[in-house]
Amino acid sequence: MDFSSSMAIKPSSSSCSSLFAISRTQNSSPKPLLFNFHGIPRNHQNSFFKSLKCIQSPPPGSLPSNPTSFSCSAVTLSPTQTSYLPPRKLSTLVAEFQSLLEPLDRVKRLLHYASLLPPLPASSRTDSNRVMGCTARVWLDAQMDSEGNIRFWADSDSEITKGFCACLVSVLDGAGPEEVLQLKTEDLAALNVGLPGGESSRVNTWHNVLISMQKRTRALVAQKERKTPFEPFPSLVITAEGIQPKGTYAEAQARYLSPDKLKVKELVHVLKEKQIGVVAHFYMDPEVQGILTAAQKEWPHIHISDSLVMADSAVKMVKSGCKFITVLGVDFMSENVRAILDQAGFGEVGVYRMSNERIGCSLADAAATPDYMNYLESASNSLPSLHVVYINTSLETKAYSHELVPTITCTSSNVVPTILQAFAQVPDLNIWYGPDSYMGANIKELFQQMTLMSDEEIAEIHPKHNRDSIKSLLPRLHYYENGTCIVHHLFGHEVVERINEMYCDAFLTAHFEVPGEMFSLAMEAKRRGMGVVGSTQNILDFIKQRVQEALDRNVDDHLQFVLGTESGMVTSIVAAVRSLLDSSNSTSSTKINVEIVFPVSSDSMTKTSTSASPALISVKAGDDVILPVVPGVASGEGCSIHGGCASCPYMKMNSLSSLLNVCHHLPDERNNLKAYETERFKSQTPQGKSIADVGCQPILHMRHFQAKKELSEELVYQVLGSHGNGK
Repeated sequence: MDFSSSMAIKPSSSSCSSLFAISRTQNSSPKPLLFNFHGIPRNHQNSFFKSLKCIQSPPPGSLPSNPTSFSCSAVTLSPTQTSYLPPRKLSTLVAEFQSLLEPLDRVKRLLHYASLLPPLPASSRTDSNRVMGCTARVWLDAQMDSEGNIRFWADSDSEITKGFCACLVSVLDGAGPEEVLQLKTEDLAALNVGLPGGESSRVNTWHNVLISMQKRTRALVAQKERKTPFEPFPSLVITAEGIQPKGTYAEAQARYLSPDKLKVKELVHVLKEKQIGVVAHFYMDPEVQGILTAAQKEWPHIHISDSLVMADSAVKMVKSGCKFITVLGVDFMSENVRAILDQAGFGEVGVYRMSNERIGCSLADAAATPDYMNYLESASNSLPSLHVVYINTSLETKAYSHELVPTITCTSSNVVPTILQAFAQVPDLNIWYGPDSYMGANIKELFQQMTLMSDEEIAEIHPKHNRDSIKSLLPRLHYYENGTCIVHHLFGHEVVERINEMYCDAFLTAHFEVPGEMFSLAMEAKRRGMGVVGSTQNILDFIKQRVQEALDRNVDDHLQFVLGTESGMVTSIVAAVRSLLDSSNSTSSTKINVEIVFPVSSDSMTKTSTSASPALISVKAGDDVILPVVPGVASGEGCSIHGGCASCPYMKMNSLSSLLNVCHHLPDERNNLKAYETERFKSQTPQGKSIADVGCQPILHMRHFQAKKELSEELVYQVLGSHGNGK
């Protein structure tokens, strides 16, 4: 469950109040005429609209006695008047629905509007015209007329949804592009007509159709101005029949989704023979993940996950008989596995990394600096204080931190509940989060948004908080400002701009570590049921849920997901989606296509010196400029430093050849794997204690929180007592 699963931040109606403050006295004498002109041939509509602008409205201060009558103004409007037309229509529409007090009357009005919307031609009822995210099937078509205004046509297989579409078309049909693009999803808040049941999905329909209208408008404007469209991001299309890659990077990913059977057989044989367990992170190289995913079917002691449960999985494997654990991740992950196994009493079990060199992490490195320790020194002078440290840090960092300030680890999925509970449990608490600066800023922004919610909405997120408590905690929430993940840093302005242009109507997933602009975009998508913000597991669960919902609807569909995290996740996503499609394929003829889109940033193409590696290839970038580029997994097919659009070079140090090499040399009787073994820390903390023992305490505090949903008494005592005592 992602951190914001219960946080249904409802769109604010503040912008609606100003948008709706338009006098209705501008209306001319009403004449009965249907509001929709789709029955008019398209080549005649332009001249028709020059002389007639229709506003579906009742006489001022009343409702039409006959629900089939609408008033229109047969007048010539000046450019100034025309610019106010969509908000004027929207204001009238809102007033109309809000004046209907009985839900049944609102349903009847929507059904009536649906009856006025002519059937969409079969040529427009295509997959490319489908609106994603709606419970019912919705089609939307758009064209630009000779005057540069946008004309819309829509239809749905649900009469209620068709009524929603009719309302939106009536507001925006014939509007200028800028008028279409200026309307915001929160401006539709007052159009929640209060239908009984399914309220959230109803609101999402308004919003998703509007977003689709705006996407088509941008495309029409770009076409008119002859702008070169953005190059599509690479993607993988998953169907029950197979996988279709789009773009060279996607082709490279796809090659490893059907792994070499001989390599799978070799790996399974050595794992079984020597009783070796494998824990791997989602961000592994696609070749490695493809092999591991296939090997799981024959050897159960292989687990691919986010960093939180890797150590837990290792403990389970050892309890089931595994004598060695191999860790495919960065060094802090193998350190955590080593420490947790020791805590569980399995110190004799060897833990092995996949490289004889250091496997670093930009976030872990940011916390292992004097600057971060100075940050915590400041925290130690502000009593009471709690340090909430991201789990993606070294055991040394956790140990040193805990001796400076009482510390609890967190993940991207539990950081918000942890912070809210800590503030609720300890009065006047100061919280110091680190080291991820983007996540810290996103947490702060999230709480700022909560101050706009009602007490009831906040209580659904955390029962001991309200608007006043959220406002009071904000000044006491601090975050480190000099730590970033080099992968999630790539999801900056350039990527957000292209998503807005080309993928604004797609499902948007984002890790909590992305920059603020991407975070805001994903949160907006989440509010209308089209996005998720959280951990890698949250992202995987969201995609699986949406695919299952599509299968349950039992109609052909195309689902498009923008992957807002490390591209290595795609192997697990493909495996999960194909499992769902395969299980449904035997009982249904429904065709579901699932497209995973990989955002590309120009920042991910890395320049390097020609002396850095003999494996470099040269790429021409202009008349005389030759840039050396680090090749990808299969030599040069990628768009980043190691072949990935958003790909971690440290994670890619975990190769299949390294895994096989380590496994074949176990048990390490000749000491060939000394550089690969995860050793226990021999040094001690400044207070003379074991780094492993002290470093595990913040992890154990998090375990307690996950189990009990509150801070442990021991941690609260440490926070309220003097720093350093009682640890």
